[in-house]
Amino acid sequence: MSSPPELNGSHLRTYNRIFQHPLTHNLGWQDVYGMFRQLGDVVEEPNGNVRVTRNAKFLVLYPHRTKDVAETEEVMALRHFLKDSEAKAAAPAEAETHWLVVIDHHEAKLFRSQMRGAVPEQILPHEPDHYFRHAHHSKDFSRGEEKPDPNSFFEPLARALLGAGRILVFGTGTGMSSEMDQFTGWLRQHHPELSRRVIGAVVIDKSHLTVGQLLEKAREFHASAHAAPA
Repeated sequence: MSSPPELNGSHLRTYNRIFQHPLTHNLGWQDVYGMFRQLGDVVEEPNGNVRVTRNAKFLVLYPHRTKDVAETEEVMALRHFLKDSEAKAAAPAEAETHWLVVIDHHEAKLFRSQMRGAVPEQILPHEPDHYFRHAHHSKDFSRGEEKPDPNSFFEPLARALLGAGRILVFGTGTGMSSEMDQFTGWLRQHHPELSRRVIGAVVIDKSHLTVGQLLEKAREFHASAHAAPA
């Protein structure tokens, strides 16, 4: 983990000691206190505790009667706070992030299509054995029970795409037999802003394509869509 640029001298040495291996057990309390004054806002509370705020994260420190911060749990708490409160690098503009959704009746998989070797996030229907697209074949449906809510599949998928930029959807079949068509139609109704980021819906034969081939087809589609005149 890189050191914060605002630290130098003794404060930088204290920071590095928090992350050293093996774990240090003799951090000076005043050294830790001084380092945090350089990194964030430090407020001494009426009860004697010290509250450190950095990049909207906070940590409460309990001043030591001894001069050292020696317990493993305390050092690890410092380490976790420093990691969690690091300023995050600015995310790429949404228009620059390309996502691929591969969806059928059994599952949906999400990829960052411009990343080679991308590992998919898999989202399954809530009840894959009695999914709502097949409910009319089930005994439950013949007894007059309602179909399960499509939100159990589509809503988690939509939430996973909220930070996405341009979205391409691959699916199989057409019309009511196409989960891709059902999902894109559901998006237009329930998440119109997200729907506007969908740049294409393409029917594929998923069974004959590897993950690498799927991603390559997606990259080709995104490239051609970007190059097309407005």
